[in-house]
Amino acid sequence: MNLSEHFTLEELTASDTASRRGLNNSPSGEVLLNLKKLATALETIRSALGKPISITSGYRSPEVNAWIGGSKTSQHCKGQAADIKVKGMTPNEVVEAIIESGLHYDQLIREFDAWTHISISDTPRKMALIIDKNGTRPFK
Repeated sequence: MNLSEHFTLEELTASDTASRRGLNNSPSGEVLLNLKKLATALETIRSALGKPISITSGYRSPEVNAWIGGSKTSQHCKGQAADIKVKGMTPNEVVEAIIESGLHYDQLIREFDAWTHISISDTPRKMALIIDKNGTRPFK
């Protein structure tokens, strides 16, 4: 099922952990609405970057989130967050490009210099952070 032109429900709910453990990772109706909003935001980011985006993690049911050790308040559980990679760009470059584009986001996190976390909200905080072995701190 397409949520937007370039993003599907399947890729935003894919979970190796859910598959391996036999966990249900199907979104509720409310979460599905959030995933559609997230897909729209990802389309805007894709357009601003001029490159395709790979989703490494999208929606996580609370049970899946617990298995991977995710935060109990993770926006992934609400369908409001995705971890992304962009071929030919470092996570740092992705964060910088999104900030410079003026796009609305709730949190933008360069995580372990391996991927970029993007979340949306009806009341965006525009928080840009770095999370790595040294802890959590503001992005620049």
